[in-house]
Amino acid sequence: MIRVLLAEDMHMVRGALVALLNLEQDIEVVAEVCSGDKILPMAAEYLPDVAIIDIDLPAKDGLAAASELYQQLPSVRTLILTSLGRPGTVRRALDAKVNGFLLKDAPADKLANAVRSVAIGRRVIDSELALSAWETEDCPLTPREVEILRLAANGRTVADIAAELFLSPGTVRNYLATVVTKLNARNRVDAIRIATDSDWL
Repeated sequence: MIRVLLAEDMHMVRGALVALLNLEQDIEVVAEVCSGDKILPMAAEYLPDVAIIDIDLPAKDGLAAASELYQQLPSVRTLILTSLGRPGTVRRALDAKVNGFLLKDAPADKLANAVRSVAIGRRVIDSELALSAWETEDCPLTPREVEILRLAANGRTVADIAAELFLSPGTVRNYLATVVTKLNARNRVDAIRIATDSDWL
């Protein structure tokens, strides 16, 4: 019997997934949580074979929780479920040492088979997603540049960003100009679009 922990914040989706998985003769959902910060404590208590984790969770995102599991409970294998199939997300998942990555709109039997494969140590990832992730370049921006671009994407002005990060407005403008150049963008808005599409923000 494969013991599963399920982390999903949408109650109806979680209930449907539990019901679906419990129909399988060799799979049992032993614990379910609705936020990322509860994953590690519940995994430590129930010691599941596989943790199925939604990527977008409150309190702590799924990839951060998966990374924690890898470091503290390496025997628990992780399968990320997401509606986000962007290459950057896949790369972040692989960097977090997850064992599988599946889109939420995958057929039901694919989920059960993914759980079985992950449980015996195989890696499961959609082939097209894997290829696009392989071909995607690493983020060329520094952490500071990403931070400033993220603030700009959230609608902050140059003056706002400067005040928040204790920088001069001129320095912020220089950072943003560098970002535009590095991303071969037409302007700041285009740079935000490129970085968002690549999942660097």
